[in-house]
Amino acid sequence: MARRLPPPPCNVEELIPELSGLARETTLLYPRSGSPGVHDSSIGGPLLWPADEPWPMCSEPDHWKPLRKPVDVVGPEPVAMVAVAQLYARDLPELPFPPGRDVLQILWCPLIHEGDVSAARPELYWRSAHETAAAGAGILAEPPQPYEYDEEFVPQPSTVSPTKAVEYPNWDMPPGLSQTLEERFEAFEERLGASYWDVATTIQSKAGGYPGWTQPPSWPDCACGRRMEHLLSITATEPGYGRWLPLDEHRADSRKPMVLTEADPAVFDAIGHGMDMGGLKGMYFFVCRTCPGMPFSYRYDC
Repeated sequence: MARRLPPPPCNVEELIPELSGLARETTLLYPRSGSPGVHDSSIGGPLLWPADEPWPMCSEPDHWKPLRKPVDVVGPEPVAMVAVAQLYARDLPELPFPPGRDVLQILWCPLIHEGDVSAARPELYWRSAHETAAAGAGILAEPPQPYEYDEEFVPQPSTVSPTKAVEYPNWDMPPGLSQTLEERFEAFEERLGASYWDVATTIQSKAGGYPGWTQPPSWPDCACGRRMEHLLSITATEPGYGRWLPLDEHRADSRKPMVLTEADPAVFDAIGHGMDMGGLKGMYFFVCRTCPGMPFSYRYDC
């Protein structure tokens, strides 16, 4: 179920008219530790995976684990990928599911890979829940486990609560706009007691909207020449206070303004999926809806 969020503390475009037209709808996932099943949307939960379909294995020659001693590549045996996310169309109908598909699954190799990304290597799958469940071989009950992995890229089973929200860009503003608005941002924070970035932008696991870049954007282009669109973010950062913390998780005895109220200690440890992802970073997924097969790409925000 969707979470109840605090009311917006202001009309962003009234305070900063230059942001008019830059709002985007996003769906915040709010992963919380739990026990999801194969028929649930989840992060780190079990997948609706056909028993007769081989489980993805990574045999890349360059994957390694930073804390492994000696630090060296892992192998030569392939490493089983881990389930990262499963999202059903009934919960997130706004995702661009291909015709006849209603389940999105993301897995990745839980080791670090060399190159421009230097992070886990993911794969995406689009499935039909009905066709998969009706297959004669049944559902895979015990997926293979990786014999070596980086703990920071292995999620704990978490439920999700898709919640629609409206956000504004952080790094994705038109060129030069953020510099010209510095004084506006200062006045914004003085008036509300919280920054524009805390109130109007989100850095957390979500579908659609803006990637929560923590550095200059790096949008991928498809082979067809079009810029891909943001599909999904899986981030290590999940809000533990303030504007984007669900109301039922607010600390009841807090005397802080709602935009700064922290989480109740009783629920704090359940927030998130347990991945640090190399130091509170994130993985952003992108797709091209125009090309056949809807190719995808990804960026690791380090």
